[in-house]
Order: sequence, then C-alpha cells, then structure tokens
Amino acid sequence: MVQTGRWAFIVGLVLAVLAAYVSISNVALILFVLGLIGGFLNVSEKESHNFLLGVVALMLVGVAGLQSLGSIGTDIASILTNMMSFLTGAAIVVAIKQVLEAVKK
Repeated sequence: MVQTGRWAFIVGLVLAVLAAYVSISNVALILFVLGLIGGFLNVSEKESHNFLLGVVALMLVGVAGLQSLGSIGTDIASILTNMMSFLTGAAIVVAIKQVLEAVKK
C-alpha cells in the first residue's frame, strides 16, 4: 500500500508538470483523485503538520499571480494550478485525519 501511495504522488507531480504543456482531458479530476490516494496512503500522522504547512505555502504561491514573468510565468502558473488540484485532494484527507485524531484525544 505504501508503494501505491508513493507512485500516486510521483505520477501526480509528473502529470501536473506535463499537463501544463500538453492538453489532458479531465486532468484536474485525475490529479485530485491521485492526491486523495497519495494523502491517504502516504502521509503519516507524524508528517501531517509539515505536509499541511507545505501545502498552504504552495497554494499561496499558486495564487500569487506569477503572470508578470511573461511566458515563463504562465508556464509556472499552469504547473502550480495543476499542483494545487493534486495537493488539494491530499490536503483534504490529511486534514480530516488530523481533525479526527484531535477529536479522539
């Protein structure tokens, strides 16, 4: 199961970059589902705080408006948008796991 989670993360990140340059139908949904799988299988309770902090930082960068960098900024913005689709799924799973753990204690 751990290998499946790792592969989901690797495929999701590669697909997020690739989809910035190649049109892939339903890429946001595919990335979201891969994020759900990766978040469920790959992020332990011990890693969850750092993971969620990293996701928040990437999402802030993703909405920062990198279009002022010209065509390179457009490519980076597209990659970050795809990564946000991917990481949103993982963040939802990890955040729910954290909330359930906090309530349990």
